[in-house]
Amino acid sequence: MIRAILSMAILLGSTVFVNAQTVCTRSMLQAAADSYIAAQKAGDLSKMSLDPKVKFIENMSDTAKEKGLWNTALPIALSHSIYDVGRCKTFSEVIVTEGKPYVIGTRLTVKDGKITEIDSLVTKEGDWLFNPNDYLKYSSADDWSVLPVDDRVGRQQLIDAGNQYFDFVFMDKGIRPPWGTPCARLEGGAYTNKSGEYKDTCQIPAPLGNMYIINRSYVVDEEMGAINVFCRFGGATGMPDSHLFRLVNGRYRWIHTLSVNLTGKPVVVPKAPPKE
Repeated sequence: MIRAILSMAILLGSTVFVNAQTVCTRSMLQAAADSYIAAQKAGDLSKMSLDPKVKFIENMSDTAKEKGLWNTALPIALSHSIYDVGRCKTFSEVIVTEGKPYVIGTRLTVKDGKITEIDSLVTKEGDWLFNPNDYLKYSSADDWSVLPVDDRVGRQQLIDAGNQYFDFVFMDKGIRPPWGTPCARLEGGAYTNKSGEYKDTCQIPAPLGNMYIINRSYVVDEEMGAINVFCRFGGATGMPDSHLFRLVNGRYRWIHTLSVNLTGKPVVVPKAPPKE
């Protein structure tokens, strides 16, 4: 009996220790994202608290630490981040307009205060609708502040909203995404609501064609009403893509997209079959 009690005490103690070691907080994620921005500005990864076994990914391919763009000092014009406390991940959008321009979407995975993965999508000249000056102009006007509690929705509803957008645009017009007004899409630099029309809903005539959007993964920030989706367009070797959605009262308000054209050729969406 005593041995059983001691064993249970050791087990419970171990569980408490493990939980303490894997706690994740918003402030921890903010510090990690801030350190990434500082490192990218300096081109110096030593400004980040990296796990010894940190994994590096760029444009959805594993890469070596010394080969990624994070080693290049960039004059960042604007950045903003979202924080997924549930999965201990961040997503940062980074805009560079001086020198060689870029618009970058970077995810960090954090464990016990250490960054275990850096995952960047890097868009530049030749990528889908790339225009960093307009991306900066319109992104600067967007509001990514924390939402009042009454304007928020839950994690699953945010994930559903991201999936519904893709499924409606590329597959099934019967899907009912949560279109909101006003709304604006920012795609590489192309903006859909330049005049600030209150009635703009972001809705696209759909489906544009039959294209599978695969390998979807999510960073969700309920406090900001934001979800970032990393995915590939069209197949396992398709175009790496990032869609960042902001929802207010459960409806789209801003949609930002970054798409990396690995082929250098124009992106073609297969036409939908004619109606019978």
